[in-house]
Amino acid sequence: MSAERLLAAGVAAAAEAVREGRVSARELVEVALARCGEDAHGALLHVDAEGARAAADAVAAARRAGGAPGALAGVPLAIKDNLCTRGVPTTAATRLLEGWVPPYDATVVARLREAGAVIVAKANLDELAMGSSSETSAFGPVRNPLDPSRVPGGSSGGSAAAVAAGMTPGALGSDTGGSVRQPAAFCGVVGLKPTYGRVSRRGLVAFASSFDVVGPIARTVRDTARLLGVMAGPDPEDATSADAPVEAYEAAAEEGVSTLRVGVLRASLDAAEPGVAARVVESLGRLVSAGATLVDVDLPHADRALSAYYLLAPAEASSNLARLDGMRFGPRASAPDLRGTHEATRAGFGAEVKRRILLGTYALRAGYRDQLYGRAQRVRTRVARDYEEAFARCHVVAGPTAPTVAFPLGAHAGDPMAMYQADLETLPASLAGLPALSVPAGAAEDGLPAGLQLVAPAFAERRLFAAGAVAHPT
Repeated sequence: MSAERLLAAGVAAAAEAVREGRVSARELVEVALARCGEDAHGALLHVDAEGARAAADAVAAARRAGGAPGALAGVPLAIKDNLCTRGVPTTAATRLLEGWVPPYDATVVARLREAGAVIVAKANLDELAMGSSSETSAFGPVRNPLDPSRVPGGSSGGSAAAVAAGMTPGALGSDTGGSVRQPAAFCGVVGLKPTYGRVSRRGLVAFASSFDVVGPIARTVRDTARLLGVMAGPDPEDATSADAPVEAYEAAAEEGVSTLRVGVLRASLDAAEPGVAARVVESLGRLVSAGATLVDVDLPHADRALSAYYLLAPAEASSNLARLDGMRFGPRASAPDLRGTHEATRAGFGAEVKRRILLGTYALRAGYRDQLYGRAQRVRTRVARDYEEAFARCHVVAGPTAPTVAFPLGAHAGDPMAMYQADLETLPASLAGLPALSVPAGAAEDGLPAGLQLVAPAFAERRLFAAGAVAHPT
C-alpha cells in the first residue's frame, strides 16, 4: 500500500506499516508535508518540515538498529498551537505570544515523540482556545474542509480540519467546554475529551485550569484509542494528573456492546435540528442491533450548564492570563511606566478574549463572588450528581454532540450568546470532568455531518471506545 493510502487508512495502519518495513517514516512524512503545504483552509499556523524530516529519519535509524519503533512509529501528527513544542513556535493564536518558542515539550507531546510520532505542524485555533468556531484566531479563521463557507467548530478547529482534510491522520486538541468534541462533530471525525486528570496538562497554555483537558482527534475510534494510550498516565510535573492505570483502550474498540445499557437524552434529541436528531437515532440503532439496550435518562440541571460555565471558565481565565504581561512572553508594547506597558501590551488581545477576561473579573469582584461564582460552582456540583444518578441506570449517556451542523462563517460573529449556544451539549460533561467521545453519525442538514456524543463515568474511557466503535464502524 502506498504512503498516500496508508495516511488515509489512519494512525494504526500507518504505524504498523512502518514497524513492518512496508513503508518508511520518511515517505509518510513527505506526503503529509506536501498536503500541509497545500493547506487552503487556514488549519495550520506553522509547518516544521526540517524537524519532521529529522524525526522521521530517527525512526528509520532506530528500526535499522533493531530498536522498538513505538506504537506511533513514523505517524505524522498535527498539534494544537496551545501545546508547547520545543524549538517550534507556540502562539495559542494570540499576538501576545507571537514569536515565542518554548524551551520544552508539553508532556503529551514528549510522549507522542517517544512513541515514534512525527510532529509535522502546529494547528490553528480560536485565540487562547476561547471560541466555538475557530474564527477568533489572531492569524485568520479556519474553514471547514467539507464546506469552506462553514466553520470547522472550535476551539480545536485547526486540528479537526487537518484530520478531515487528510493532512495528517491524527491530531491533538484541547477541550475546555467542548473544544475537541464539537469540531470533531462539525468536521466528521472522531474526538475524545478524556477524564479530567487522565492526561497531563503540563505545557498546555492555560485557559481554565479546572476544565482544560488535552484530547486526541482521528478518523477512527481505534486510532483515537491508540493516541490516548500513548498520552495517558500520571505526570509528576502536573499535580492535577491522576494516578490511574492506563488501560488497553485500543482493545476496547473490539469488545462489542452486548451488555451495554445506553442512556438516551431525549430532551437533547428534541432540541436538535431534525437531521441531526435523525442521524443520532440511527447511530443508536446500530448499538441496539449489536446487543445494547436503550433507556431514557435526564440531566435535570443541564439547562444551567451554559450559564455556570461562562462564569467559571472566564473567572479562571482572568487569573491565568495575568501572566501575559509582555514581560516574560511575546512582544511588549512601549509606554512610560509599568502600568502603561501592561495596558498597551494587553490591548493586543482579541475582542472575545477581552470579553471573557472582563466577565471573569466581574464574577470574582467583592460582593459578587458568592452570588455569581459561588452559585455557578454549586450548579457544577449538581450537574455532576445528575450524571451519577444517570449512571445508576446505564453505562454511558448518549445524545447529539452539537444541536446543529457546522454554521456559516460569520453567522454568529456579532452575537456571542448565539455562539455560546453551540456548546450546549458538550458543557455538562466538562462541568462534571467526565470523559466524552464524539463520533460521526452521518450526513444531516445541508449534507454536513452530525455527531453522536457518548459520556461515561470518570476513567471509563474503555466504555466509550467499545460503544463508539459500534456506533461508527470503520
